[in-house]
Amino acid sequence: MAGPRGGGPGGRGQKPLEKPKNVGVTIRRIFSYMSEFKPLIILVVVFIIISALASVIGTSFLKKVIDDCIEPMIKGKTDSGMSKFVKTLTVMSIIYVIGAASTFCYARIMLNISTKALYKIRVDLFTKMEALPIRFFDTHTHGEIMSRYTNDVDTLREMLSNSLASFISAAITVTGVFVMMIYYSWQLTLIVIVLFFVIVKLTAFIGSRSGAYFKEQQKNVGKANGYIEEMIEGVRVVKVFCHEQKAKNEFDVINDDLRKAATKANTFASIMGPLMNNLSYIHYAITAIIGGIMAIKGVHTFSGVFTVGTVIAFLQYTRNFAMPIQQISQQFNSVLSALAGAERVLSIIDETPEVDDGYVTLVNAKIDENGNITESDKRTGIWAWKHPHQATGEITYTRLEGRVEFDDVTFGYEPDKTVLNGITLYAKAGQKIAFVGSTGAGKTTITNLINRFYDVPDGKIRYDGININKIKKADLRRSLSMVLQDTHLFTGTVMDNIRFGKLDATDEECIKAAKLANAHSFIKHLPEGYNTVITGDGANLSQGQRQLLAIARAAVADPPVLILDEATSSIDTRTEALIEKGMDQLMAGRTVFVIAHRLSTVRNSNAIMVLEHGKIIERGDHEDLIAQKGKYYQLYTGMFELS
Repeated sequence: MAGPRGGGPGGRGQKPLEKPKNVGVTIRRIFSYMSEFKPLIILVVVFIIISALASVIGTSFLKKVIDDCIEPMIKGKTDSGMSKFVKTLTVMSIIYVIGAASTFCYARIMLNISTKALYKIRVDLFTKMEALPIRFFDTHTHGEIMSRYTNDVDTLREMLSNSLASFISAAITVTGVFVMMIYYSWQLTLIVIVLFFVIVKLTAFIGSRSGAYFKEQQKNVGKANGYIEEMIEGVRVVKVFCHEQKAKNEFDVINDDLRKAATKANTFASIMGPLMNNLSYIHYAITAIIGGIMAIKGVHTFSGVFTVGTVIAFLQYTRNFAMPIQQISQQFNSVLSALAGAERVLSIIDETPEVDDGYVTLVNAKIDENGNITESDKRTGIWAWKHPHQATGEITYTRLEGRVEFDDVTFGYEPDKTVLNGITLYAKAGQKIAFVGSTGAGKTTITNLINRFYDVPDGKIRYDGININKIKKADLRRSLSMVLQDTHLFTGTVMDNIRFGKLDATDEECIKAAKLANAHSFIKHLPEGYNTVITGDGANLSQGQRQLLAIARAAVADPPVLILDEATSSIDTRTEALIEKGMDQLMAGRTVFVIAHRLSTVRNSNAIMVLEHGKIIERGDHEDLIAQKGKYYQLYTGMFELS
């Protein structure tokens, strides 16, 4: 059925950058979640522009400080130099303070917008997940689905709260700085761009080599983590068979591969930092030397004569030019990664929900002295199917009894692979029907079809004489209870977990159900009894105790149809004997479908269906099948074992 909970051994390493397939559509979808915050978004853009311009304009004051204040004071050409110096620094400080305040404001506003937008995205994601058909969960691993809520939503959060604003701010800053550099000296700007281009190309070359080795490193990290996880989960098996040394030897090989890849990757990464720093210093020095020569010669530019103040301001712009470009490069990858994650999140939101075209509903009913069934506005304990006939407009009521009929049903999970072939069976109300057969014979598939987890393309399934395709899925499933082989318990008290079968059940009803399933005895011995908190899917309980709670959960629902899919497979024979009487009480008066490998549990069934390759090859009660001396006889006598 459902896939594994994890993403596989290799899933722990970092994934290579995944690019979005349709950037424009994805961006529009993301911003649709922020549409109600348009005034705030406009305010954010205003603050970003103010912050970027403050950085650019503030730097330009360096020229005034040097040329108009410090140099005249050094030469003694003015008596008011200090006063002018203080005023200039004050204005410069105010500009920077305004820029810092604007940065704080847009960052704070974007944080609020992003958290509210992500809240809506998570709501839509979870709501859609609850509406998806079982097929979706059968074809997607639990780890894959969880990554939408964790990795993908987290990258989207980072983009909305930080990367997007930083990207816009850096773009505006680079544009403003570039304009000012050309204004001060287009010749020097050209030299800076050439030098910067050389640095970028060298960085790209080293980065590509480093990236290839980092990819190999992460691949080996995934292998190592997967192997460690596998050994932790199987530590008992390792110790039982004394394979500690074998496990260590295998880990040493994997760990050595990781060491080699990490050494190569980090060698290039370690070179990158010092090399880029030294190149930036060389770049800075060359710019300073050429700018100094231009100042000495008094070269004329758009801003006038090239001065010492111009050199200082230009050098600062050079630094301001490189930093935002690096920031844009970093944020660009973050944005692409976030958009790819957003596409994965939106792909679930866009999934087709479970189709339910049923119109027959389950209602409270009452029966008059003439046996006529009518709807009741009170809870009567009697249920009926309310069937509006579309052709005539007439409404009829059929009492819920639990009669199930399969009429020549053929089904496959994939179009080209049939699982059931021409299944025909009839279960009267109150009968116990057992399915026996090898793994993959189609036993669980039959129960999936009764629940309408899947709809049949060929044949018909009728419930109380009504085609189940006409019954609303929620109402159909309310009339059924299932106890599965893989028991799942929720975080909460024991009472809460039993009550999950019927949310409005009283404590007395839950206790009665627990007694019916013979779970009451062990529950009373728990530290807090029925108020004991269950965590980690019932990690503080034995497998048998978890199964008993699942049976109690089904019992409290009090359904007319009960499906037991290997319900006692995890219960030892002693416990099974203890609950046999309770199970008989639970099944009394109900239509019960039982899937079991233990043939002792199906002996008292009204009918036993032996399946093989999706077909019913034998049917009858225990005595009939033993007399036939066919497959069931071979299974029961041990001549043939179930696989």
